[in-house]
Amino acid sequence: MNRRLLLAAGCLALLALTSGCLGIGTGPVDAEQLDSEPAAPYDWETNRTAHITVQENTQFRAVFETNSTTIELYREDGFGGTNPIPVESVRYRYPDGTVLTGTEVREAGGEIRRTRDETVVSLPEDAPASGGSLAFTSSGSPKRFTLPTYVDGTYEVVLPPDRRVDFPVFGQVTPRNYDATIDDESRVHIVWTEPVTTDIVSVRFYLQRDLYIFGGIVALVGLVGGGGLLYYRRQIDRLRRQRHEMGIDVEIEDDDDGPPPGMR
Repeated sequence: MNRRLLLAAGCLALLALTSGCLGIGTGPVDAEQLDSEPAAPYDWETNRTAHITVQENTQFRAVFETNSTTIELYREDGFGGTNPIPVESVRYRYPDGTVLTGTEVREAGGEIRRTRDETVVSLPEDAPASGGSLAFTSSGSPKRFTLPTYVDGTYEVVLPPDRRVDFPVFGQVTPRNYDATIDDESRVHIVWTEPVTTDIVSVRFYLQRDLYIFGGIVALVGLVGGGGLLYYRRQIDRLRRQRHEMGIDVEIEDDDDGPPPGMR
C-alpha cells in the first residue's frame, strides 16, 4: 500500500510540475535576457501587421504591430491549455521611431513577466494603444514554425535560405490563402495579404537537398526491390527446370484406347 501511495504522490508531483502548477520559472524575465542583441536587426519597416523571420538555429525574430497596451505570448500545450513562450531581445518601438530595450520598457512603467500560462508584455505607460511595434526573439522547432495569431491583420513569414514549402510530402502552410516568393538570398517569403482569420499560422518546410536525399532513398529502395524480384524470378525458373529434369512436372499422354476387342 505504501508503494502505491508513493507512486500516486510522485505522479501528482510530476503532473503539477509539467502543468506549471508549482510556479517554477514564473515571474519577471531576466534583464540580461531581455536586453540581449538579436541575431539580426528587426524589420521595423515591414508593411505587415506581423513579420516573422525564421532563423537557421530554429529561433525566430518577430515584429508585431500593437493594437493593445498588453500582449500575451503563449503556445497551446495540446491538452487544452497554454504554455508561456520564452522571449529575449525584447524591443518596443514608438510610432515616432524611438526604440526601447526590455529593461527600458520596465523603467517606463511597462512589465515583462512569465506566468504558468503565458508571457505577459505590458507596454510603457505613455505607449499608445496602437501604432507602436513590439519585437522579440523566441525559439521554434526544426523545419516547422507554428505560432498563434496574437494580433489581427496581415502576416509574413520569412524562411531561412534554401528552405521550400511547395513539395506536398514535406511542405505545408496554414492558412492556405498565401503568396510565396523567393528573394535574392534564396529565402521564401510567405505572405498573407488578407487579414488572417485562423487561430494559428503554421509553416512546415524542408531543405532543398532533402528532396535529393528522398529521391535517392526511393531509387535505392526501388533498385533493391527490383533486384530482389529478379532474383526471385530466377530462382523460380531454376526450380522449374530442375523439376522438369526430374520428371516431376512431365505430363504423360494417355495412349490407352480402352479394353481389348470383345471386352468393350
